Amino acid sequence: MTKPTKAEQQALVHQLVTKIDAEPANYQAYYELAVLLTAGQDFEQAEELLMKALGQFDQNVKARDLLTYALGNVYYQAGEYDRALPYYQQITDVKLKTDAYLMMAQSLMAKKDYQHALVWAITAKDQQPQAVDANLLVADILLALGNNQQAYDFYQDVIQLDHKNGHAYFNAGLTAMVLGQPYAALFAQAEKLDSTYFNQHQQQLSDIEKMLAAQKGDQSSN
Repeated sequence: MTKPTKAEQQALVHQLVTKIDAEPANYQAYYELAVLLTAGQDFEQAEELLMKALGQFDQNVKARDLLTYALGNVYYQAGEYDRALPYYQQITDVKLKTDAYLMMAQSLMAKKDYQHALVWAITAKDQQPQAVDANLLVADILLALGNNQQAYDFYQDVIQLDHKNGHAYFNAGLTAMVLGQPYAALFAQAEKLDSTYFNQHQQQLSDIEKMLAAQKGDQSSN
């Protein structure tokens, strides 16, 4: 999906503002406008809008959950993870709760608090065992923790769920390298499916190659 231009984004904002003026009881319109403002990195305006909407819809549980979740996302996108977390924890809606668990895991991962991030990522995965994003996040956190075998197994699960996931193929390749398993086909598939991700993470690949070469050198000198 192509990103809207600045002019298109302004037109969409104008449409939603008009919609809110015409239907002040439509909380979905507030949510959509907040999402749009967040995507445009207009965090202050998105925060202001959601605070106002939360005051307006405080008696509507469904609206309150959706708007609270959106406010968490504003802070997450702004890199204010400590401010985002309490909002995700307030969600009561069952379906939205799984998304909130994922966002809590991502926030904690961004803070490099991998142990707690893993707890929430697994909680999200348990709610939706077939969800690609939840399985992928568990795998990424395990990789960050250095649990290569477990991470590799989860990346393989993701590949089973989504045969076109370049991210999973690339990281499965990284873990396979460390584990001494065949990896060339995994990297070839990663480059074919998602060359952008592959190119962005070349440094990771060369770091692991250097680490393995150093380990081999140590072993041969002993």
